[in-house]
Amino acid sequence: MPTVAFHTLGCKVNHYETESIWQLFQNAGYEKEEYTHISDVYVINTCTVTNTGDKKSRQVIRRAIRKNPNAVVCVTGCYAQTSPAEVMAIPGVDIVVGTQDRHKLIDYIEQYKNEREPINGVGNIMKARVYEELDVPSFTDRTRASLKIQEGCNNFCTFCIIPWARGLMRSRKPEDVLQQAEQLVEAGYKEIVLTGIHTGGYGEDMKNYSLSNLLADLEKITGLKRIRISSIEASQITDAVIDVIDKSKKIVRHLHVPLQSGSDTVLKRMRRKYEISFYRERVDLLKKALPGLAVTSDVIVGFPGETEEEFQETYDFIREIGYSELHVFPYSMRTGTPAARMENQVEDSIKHKRVQQLIELSNQQAKEYASLHEGEVLEMIPEEEDKENPEYLIGYTDNYMKVKVPLGKDMIGKIVKVKIERPGYPFNIGSFVKVVKDEQPELV
Repeated sequence: MPTVAFHTLGCKVNHYETESIWQLFQNAGYEKEEYTHISDVYVINTCTVTNTGDKKSRQVIRRAIRKNPNAVVCVTGCYAQTSPAEVMAIPGVDIVVGTQDRHKLIDYIEQYKNEREPINGVGNIMKARVYEELDVPSFTDRTRASLKIQEGCNNFCTFCIIPWARGLMRSRKPEDVLQQAEQLVEAGYKEIVLTGIHTGGYGEDMKNYSLSNLLADLEKITGLKRIRISSIEASQITDAVIDVIDKSKKIVRHLHVPLQSGSDTVLKRMRRKYEISFYRERVDLLKKALPGLAVTSDVIVGFPGETEEEFQETYDFIREIGYSELHVFPYSMRTGTPAARMENQVEDSIKHKRVQQLIELSNQQAKEYASLHEGEVLEMIPEEEDKENPEYLIGYTDNYMKVKVPLGKDMIGKIVKVKIERPGYPFNIGSFVKVVKDEQPELV
């Protein structure tokens, strides 16, 4: 049996897509091998969100070529899409496919074996108008399933290369999303995470069907217990979406709403499509619809021209919103984006200082949010053993608190009620209360 080994860099969407590419290889009779072992084929799914992403991708590609110089080395993903010539120029790379046409990989491998000529299968992503169906009936991670609902982004923020790597907004057909959701529930998954490049934009390219319709339709799936939206922009939190969330019994009390900056002048330079007052109003409405809601977010610090005053505006706004966790990034120059050409680039030392200030604030807010739930009984799905203490299992509550609970391994993947005994961050310590009885077949 031929073997294939995978290495995935970058975001959750890439990890989802690697799973779908593995399905193609499995159907073609391949066995999966560890990436660190010798394999007949290597597939590297690359990232290009930063210049460092490109560099890491190149390192991983070279590692595979060194491991087995006779292997067929296939490179796919965002870096392959934006810089195919750069990837093809690495001696030992045999096949390059971007973020479209990945179903052709198996044929390309056969073609390469016959002709021994490198293949560049990267097309013009800006012309792609149809969502590429890549099915994932089950995942290596056994407790929650990602469900990709859209591809691409129309926003063109000044710091971001992704529209050039992923193309414009394309939504997956509702019937395909719902069919795969049912398939995942039948496979035993209790929680589905809706994911995409610009997840909340689902339906913007459709007539008479939007994210709110999809959420309402997913709500009707018997056996599905939790629906999580991986990320949604403030501008996409419509009144209709809030209404569906308000009525839902399955949408969890956690939303990731990217902020990027708490200063209107910086948001304008970033070409973000909202102002701070609008963001605040949307989050307030969400918190009314979902009491106890955990809001997490992304923030970029040290964007070109960011003054002390603008940074202070961001700091104060974050303190006012009260996030349950923040992902803080120093602005990093991405070649090919408008922001990379802007004047007044902020010095690294200033960026570093500001990042530290926000991380401290985030840690404090995370602890404050956790402490609100001390003594409360919450539902969680245990996902894995605690490596330091195998008597404990680790999982997430519906409001995305990470909890360690003394439980046996047989509880992984079940929904259990736990009491928060010692709130904290990054972990809370809980005690087991009971299993939530469920008619669904368990994962085998």
